[in-house]
Amino acid sequence: MIPVIRKRSYSPSLYPNFFDNDFDSFFGNRKFTPAVNVKEDEKKYEIEMALPGMDKEDIKIELEKDILMISSEHKNEKKENYDSYSRREFGYQTFCRNFTIPENAESEKIAASFKNGILVIEIPKSKEEVKLNRVIKIS
Repeated sequence: MIPVIRKRSYSPSLYPNFFDNDFDSFFGNRKFTPAVNVKEDEKKYEIEMALPGMDKEDIKIELEKDILMISSEHKNEKKENYDSYSRREFGYQTFCRNFTIPENAESEKIAASFKNGILVIEIPKSKEEVKLNRVIKIS
């Protein structure tokens, strides 16, 4: 099974103190941790990641030795004009998830696809250890 490195922080209170919050999130800049499913069968490992509202162009997948890095930066801007005033909002959403690839993975054959807000990464299994650095294209 692929170990998952997670970074999460939870507020102990249902209603957190305003001053305990990150000012970036107050101004529309959010870091989030997408939901992930990791599956394994005799031929491959599979990582499914829920990324609703994102485009595949926003997602970056890199492999460096035995670390698979999945990250994204999503920017949005909303502008509304009214009779006497104009309102403009900016948002920025980012995440980075890292997974340690097992020794029996075929690094050179890792493939990714993105459909309906779900990123699927397939990692075939091998009998020998091979580690490569590369960028993985999403189909």
